[in-house]
Amino acid sequence: MRRKVKSTIEFPKSHLIEVAWEVCNQVGGIHTVIRTKAAAMTQLSTLSYCMIGPYVNKNIQVELEPIEDLSDPYGKAASVLKRKGYDVMYAQWMIPGNPRVVLLNPNVIESKALNVIKYLLWKNHAIHTPGDNPLINQVVAFGYLTKLFLDELLKVLPQEEPVIAHFHEWMAGLPIMDMKREKMRIRTVFTTHATQLGRHLAINSPFFYAHLPFFRWKDEARKFGVDSECNIEYNCAQHCDVFTTVSDVTARECRHLLKREPDVVTPNGLNIERFEVLHEFQNLHSQYKEQINRFVMGHFFHSYSFDLEKTIYLFTSGRYEFKNKGFDLTLEALVHLNDRLRKEKSDVTVVMFFVTRRDFVSIKPEVLQSRALMEEIRQTTESIQRELGKKLFHASMMKRDTRLPDLNEFVEDYWKLRYRRTIQSWRTTKLPLVSTHRLVNEETDEILQFLQRRGLQNSPDDRVKIVYHADFINATNPLFGMDYSEFVRGCHLGVFPSYYEPWGYTPLECMASGVPSITSDLSGFGDYLLQHYPDHNSNGMFVVERGKRTFDWSARQLAGFMYQFLQQTRRDRVNQRNNVENYSGSFDWHLLIRHYAEAYQKAVNKQVAVREPKLAAVATRV
Repeated sequence: MRRKVKSTIEFPKSHLIEVAWEVCNQVGGIHTVIRTKAAAMTQLSTLSYCMIGPYVNKNIQVELEPIEDLSDPYGKAASVLKRKGYDVMYAQWMIPGNPRVVLLNPNVIESKALNVIKYLLWKNHAIHTPGDNPLINQVVAFGYLTKLFLDELLKVLPQEEPVIAHFHEWMAGLPIMDMKREKMRIRTVFTTHATQLGRHLAINSPFFYAHLPFFRWKDEARKFGVDSECNIEYNCAQHCDVFTTVSDVTARECRHLLKREPDVVTPNGLNIERFEVLHEFQNLHSQYKEQINRFVMGHFFHSYSFDLEKTIYLFTSGRYEFKNKGFDLTLEALVHLNDRLRKEKSDVTVVMFFVTRRDFVSIKPEVLQSRALMEEIRQTTESIQRELGKKLFHASMMKRDTRLPDLNEFVEDYWKLRYRRTIQSWRTTKLPLVSTHRLVNEETDEILQFLQRRGLQNSPDDRVKIVYHADFINATNPLFGMDYSEFVRGCHLGVFPSYYEPWGYTPLECMASGVPSITSDLSGFGDYLLQHYPDHNSNGMFVVERGKRTFDWSARQLAGFMYQFLQQTRRDRVNQRNNVENYSGSFDWHLLIRHYAEAYQKAVNKQVAVREPKLAAVATRV
């Protein structure tokens, strides 16, 4: 039974405007944070809640229900901007919670006006922005429009009502500096989910965490060509009233790269009800595993076969960052695992799926052809089965002999020939392909290079098989025909030993789906497990040590976790899925939202602290 925990912390009574580049604009993991948190936020009676995002994705209109009544404060402020000629959408976002959103189109700001805005950004805050960067141009324009909206909002809100503006990441945080400069009565909260510089340094520095205290952020930002982004982020962190980040792991980055200790750590949660299937999650695992079985048969069985009853499906997914996402460590561990299973002459087969988006030309024709021929074999066998069933029934009614007749006599020559030809066309002596897609830059792809170099090429005697799927999985996918969430439920184990991961939603989504997973102590989620769940290993949540270990040590520990998982019986795996799923309630937003309540309370308290000296000064003059 899943743990149900409710937060007892109350939010301060206030107006809360949450601003993010990924409101109604799916770019990365922050979109998941914003989208899943909305239901918990809108249920809080003490908050008047609204989101602000960029109106850059017109396809989002299918998820929006325009609000015709503009009499509330947000509608009034939006209508003022509309009258001034700006492209503004005020609507309900049709996700759990149905939050109000104000979408501002940054592309309507003409280049001449944009240059003035950028000049003032340089003059007032010493932030230089290049003229030829489309994203930064959009970010600057979006920040300007957000500030205009907040200006209009204050005009219609009572003076005594607290107002909090919560900005996520550098792409949304630009208004903070002018709000501070103008001493606006809005308290500001700024959240960095991952520092701009940290991601670049982690990819390029072999000792990123050890060298963290010694990096000179301005020099490093200039080296990587992200000085504008880093300067904006740094200034947002310095000027906001309350500074937060998503994990203790990222808090260390902030301390050294942004020169400010976060006031609150706000770990990410999920809307667990979206994953709620009660006792059905075990049945769903079997159902979706069967769909993965069909893909595996189509991909491998035309070359050779193996026992699907003794096959374990592992997967990793996410943005393609070979080192940061731990793809390199996962591959090294798979080599160790394959060697061990081969030496032991194990009859277990491991199929490891790498699911990530890469630039590709198309799905490989051989992959599509194999699947199409397998489908033709299936249709042929079903036709033979129907025909054979009818004839066997009629023969059983007429004959006196109780012995089973020769079934070959009931199959027409047409079907026999079609069956043989299809099977013959399907069979091949070639090895199953490692990659399902023709990549744009196959010769430089790090996963393919590693597999070629280490000889992990789906040979018959390899106990570990690789499927590198260079696109995200969804229901329209011609190879799987299932949603990503269904694919996750059909697998046995998720593998995410990240080197740089401020939080890490993928293992958390596994947990909510009842799927065991592996993360690392350098991910925010893994670090959180180590601090709060000492029994995590016994309950299907494995944490690889990477912070103070060598790469090879961590790879061997990861291989050991995978090997340990393979030794479990079917009953063991069923029990482990139950244990994992039970823990997921502890990561529901209704519980973790208390950390945001703490941040907002700190912001309101700062507002009181700012007012009191002013009142004292007035009293003195009187």
